[in-house]
Amino acid sequence: MAGLGFASGIPYLLVYVTQSAWLSEAQVPIATIGLMSELTLAYKFKFVWAPFLDRYDPPLLGRFLGRRRGWIVTSQIAVMLALAGVAFGDPAQWLAWTVVFSLALGFAGATQDVVIDGWRIAVAPVERQALMASWSEVGYRIGILVAGAGALFLADRIGWRGAYLFMAAAMVPGMIAALLAPEPPSDVALAAAPAEHPGFAATIIAPIKELVQRLGPLALPILVLVAGFRMPGYVSNAMALPLFKSLHYSNTDIATVTKLLGFWVALGGTFLGSFIVPRLGMMASLLLGTVSGSASHLALAYLAAHGDHGGGEFWLFAVTVGIDSFAYAFASIVLITYMSSLAGTALAASQYALLTSLCAFPGSLLAGSSGFIIERLGFTDFFVATSLIGVPVALLCWWVWRQQALEPAAAA
Repeated sequence: MAGLGFASGIPYLLVYVTQSAWLSEAQVPIATIGLMSELTLAYKFKFVWAPFLDRYDPPLLGRFLGRRRGWIVTSQIAVMLALAGVAFGDPAQWLAWTVVFSLALGFAGATQDVVIDGWRIAVAPVERQALMASWSEVGYRIGILVAGAGALFLADRIGWRGAYLFMAAAMVPGMIAALLAPEPPSDVALAAAPAEHPGFAATIIAPIKELVQRLGPLALPILVLVAGFRMPGYVSNAMALPLFKSLHYSNTDIATVTKLLGFWVALGGTFLGSFIVPRLGMMASLLLGTVSGSASHLALAYLAAHGDHGGGEFWLFAVTVGIDSFAYAFASIVLITYMSSLAGTALAASQYALLTSLCAFPGSLLAGSSGFIIERLGFTDFFVATSLIGVPVALLCWWVWRQQALEPAAAA
């Protein structure tokens, strides 16, 4: 799971975030660079093609590796080819080449996420999903570190082409993990069953319909809870770096605290989440996650109010980022485990992709207005407001928890 998580962490930043440094060096206009952020939209709409990955075997590799593992390796090969395509481009001379292969990279990376999540949910029982999610997150964060700081480091020494080719080679450990992974028993049985060929619309709607029917009367509040759970985090994260720059912290300070210190602090939050969920229970952990994740933004508000001393208050900066990173990682593991418990085994890839898209989309849309809000409120009030977004989400979580507790009593 750690190896597969590492492979998931490689493509995302290389689609746009890390690549934006290359585009800036190539003197691509800033407006064009901003527009290229839309190349990550594949990660928001992966639920559209996820049902087909649940239903059909991949070409060639499906016969030898099975449905889940076959799609994982197929998507990893696609990621490697797309990275090589970006590497051999030159955005200064032919930006269209870079756009096409970056779009392909986003699609391949999002597909890899879908099939790895489907494998994780199908291969392990619910009580082990917190453990699986934590090791997935460990691998993912290492992959993000390699694709972020690692790619920038390599670009300074061997150039962007060499850096992207190295990132393509970095997918090999994830491919080895996929080859060593067991094919879920349920998927082996599905592969042996006669294949059905419903229409395009029915294939997409079927996982949604099954999920809603299985959740019953609580389907709508549960889906709203998933949509709102990380909304405060998405909005807050969009303006964290501008806050740090406005307080005159150097790039070295920001890199040291957010990448190095933040990495280890986030791992602590990840492992705490995997430890607490089986012991405290799913809904209690979910409530704790949404409260802590939202309340941590008050630390950023405090930094905004008291941290403007020319970058001298380094300890305050480090503690603030540590609190926010720890709470974010803890809340993420709890949410991943919760969404994994909601997805059915047979339709794991499509239903989990739907839930993750639902989780990301509202927060991403709201984050787009964050700059306008700060122009009116300032950084301090903005982060207090993002913290308050978590209050109705926490109340909804408590209500769903209570309703679920009442259901067995009513049945009895």
